[in-house]
Amino acid sequence: METTTQQTDQQRSVDQRRRELLEAADRVVLRDGPGASMNAIAAEAGITKPILYRHFGDKGGLYRALAKRHTDALLDALRTAIDASSDRRERVEHTLDTYLAAIEARPQVYRFLMHPADDPQLSEQTFDVGRHSAPLLRRLGEELAKVIAERVDLGPGGDELARIWGHGIVGMMHGAGDWWLGERPCSRQQLVRSLADLLWGRLSVAEDRAGSPGF
Repeated sequence: METTTQQTDQQRSVDQRRRELLEAADRVVLRDGPGASMNAIAAEAGITKPILYRHFGDKGGLYRALAKRHTDALLDALRTAIDASSDRRERVEHTLDTYLAAIEARPQVYRFLMHPADDPQLSEQTFDVGRHSAPLLRRLGEELAKVIAERVDLGPGGDELARIWGHGIVGMMHGAGDWWLGERPCSRQQLVRSLADLLWGRLSVAEDRAGSPGF
């Protein structure tokens, strides 16, 4: 029993240290965006880079940990948005706005997760942002697909169609949001309304799945 307790305490200590390192990494990312380096993160955490590698392996490991941290928070916010109104059009607009508001509020975090550093001297040469960001977008697509499948009656082949819609909506949000964040050609509200108009076709006539909270 004592050995088990010691192991539990050790794991809790490791988990706590990992959270502290991720918080330090967040602070550097908020400051430096895509240029955030392992050296800067180690310095912020008050440790050496080898210790940082011990916890995360390499920048890819650190990236995946940060991506999970921020994706978990975004998914929680999107789920809340979906349930924020009984009116489907309002739910669609609120969900789109929640995503856009998240990337607008923390643009440096978004750029770190989705874009390489402009200056190659500021990023590790072997780190491929695109290879690491694709799973993040796929996860968002799959999660949205589950919500659609559970809540909207799409008839025969509905699960497959829900996955098409889920990944399509995430791709649209990502592509439009990336363009909008960089150029700011219109207000966030205008972009939300325009994207909702684009989505509204079959969504406007599909029935809610019986017994579900609706979409």
